Amino acid sequence: MTDVAAVVRGTIAPQLDRALAASRANPLPAAPSALRAEPAHSAQLFGRLLGAAIDAAPTAARPEDPPSASRPAADAAADPAAATVVELLDAYRSGTTTPCAVLAALAPHWTSDDVWSDAVLRLVDGAEAAAAESTRRWADDEARPLEGIPFAVKDIIDVAGTIVTSGSLQTGDRVAPADATVVARLRAAGAIPVFTAATTEFACGGPHNARYGAVRNPWDPERWTGGSSTGSGSALAARIVPLALGSDTGGSIRVPSALCGTTGIKPTYGLVPRTGVASLSWTLDHVGPMARSAEDLALVLAVVAGSDGEDPTSFTAVPLIEAAPERVEGLRIGVPRGWFTERVDTAVLDAHAAATERFRELGATLVPIEFDDLESIDAECWTVFYGELAANQEANAATADLFDAGTRARFDVSFLPTAADYLRALRRRPLVQAAMVARMDEAGVDVVLTPGIGATAPRLDDLTMSVDGERFNLHDVVPRNTRLFDYVGFPALMMPAGTAPDGLPVGVQLVARPWDDRLVLSAAAAFQRVTTHHRLVPPSSAVRGPTDQ
Repeated sequence: MTDVAAVVRGTIAPQLDRALAASRANPLPAAPSALRAEPAHSAQLFGRLLGAAIDAAPTAARPEDPPSASRPAADAAADPAAATVVELLDAYRSGTTTPCAVLAALAPHWTSDDVWSDAVLRLVDGAEAAAAESTRRWADDEARPLEGIPFAVKDIIDVAGTIVTSGSLQTGDRVAPADATVVARLRAAGAIPVFTAATTEFACGGPHNARYGAVRNPWDPERWTGGSSTGSGSALAARIVPLALGSDTGGSIRVPSALCGTTGIKPTYGLVPRTGVASLSWTLDHVGPMARSAEDLALVLAVVAGSDGEDPTSFTAVPLIEAAPERVEGLRIGVPRGWFTERVDTAVLDAHAAATERFRELGATLVPIEFDDLESIDAECWTVFYGELAANQEANAATADLFDAGTRARFDVSFLPTAADYLRALRRRPLVQAAMVARMDEAGVDVVLTPGIGATAPRLDDLTMSVDGERFNLHDVVPRNTRLFDYVGFPALMMPAGTAPDGLPVGVQLVARPWDDRLVLSAAAAFQRVTTHHRLVPPSSAVRGPTDQ
């Protein structure tokens, strides 16, 4: 097997060197300057856009549309593993199944020895009692919005009384003192946390986790799920749970979604509180839901959004997320080329082209759009990431040998950016955010549709991905189309868009202005009503029927 540590070190250090050189070659103007380039200018821009989004949002939830012929609903009573969140709720409502029955059907898979067992770290106590309470509530017409929905929790997100380790040997058997805000809100809505899901170490380590091992992809056990929400992506794809929580600092919700054939959203920065979530890079970190459909995501995001009074970046007033209609007629969709289509396999480009055409058929207007200087912006993403990683992990320097190869390689170079490098990257951010919003305004686009990850899932033996037959280290492909939107904080959703010739899923990404999360959810839901990509099931799954449903 390839020396994974050497591969990681040989890729990461040159990446950072290039990023720092590019940033230092392009300093911002010296004072005095009229540039709106302080971090507070980002908050000011987001505040202005939030007001506009609230004013534009519908004030009532959409009526329920019947499923289209191309998207048959799963029979949640006959096979709970095949059902989405929405379908489970419908089945509970109709009385054809109960939370207790669903828990009993899914629970054996959480302790199995098949591929998907890689995803499950620890069971959460109290699931059976919670399912019994949910079953009673449905019977007594007291159901809450997500009553009886089991969900997995990424192992950097606290679940009270549960060992939560951030996938690291550094943390020992740390027991979470309280629920993270997102977990508490899901519990309050009736959802049931059932297990903690694997992650790369501190959400940044390599695929081969030193404490728990690698998480194999249910589509092909020789491939990786993508990180860092490895277990969340695997568990959803394998149909052992209908909902999971993930986090996204450079693409960690969207990457597993693309490589495992599921749907996930990185919300607007500040929409979902990060309280109780281990920080990797606090100005890039986002928390969000992962599921199998955009319809599911809208329900869940509406529950977890809004300030908790603890996370200083979260906003109290938020738009009504679940009120977005599932249609795209009249929507103007920006279609970029250049950066987003370079180093991208033909199979991914073909899926993107097909998705673009499907949106046209649904009534959207397609508009060419390009954003300036993305290579330089990408360089700044690395600088912010490493500067904040160093600050978060410097206390572990004396025990750095406990890090896995991926984390250690990143930690070892994380102190290279100077204070000026880090602050330059922060100062450039509000300028980039304003420029991207202005470009979308000029083009008159509502959302942007990009290809997803540039290739299918990387091999676990050598950490490479194939782009039209040329092999690249996964770090040169995976975050290219995703981390830009962590840096600017725009909402970004990844959804399945087909399969490549190797039989593995590929995705497309929808992006909108800050606080327009409902638009990407609406567009994705409309797309999924007339396609079946999100219904494809991998060879390793808990679904009882055919895998091509």
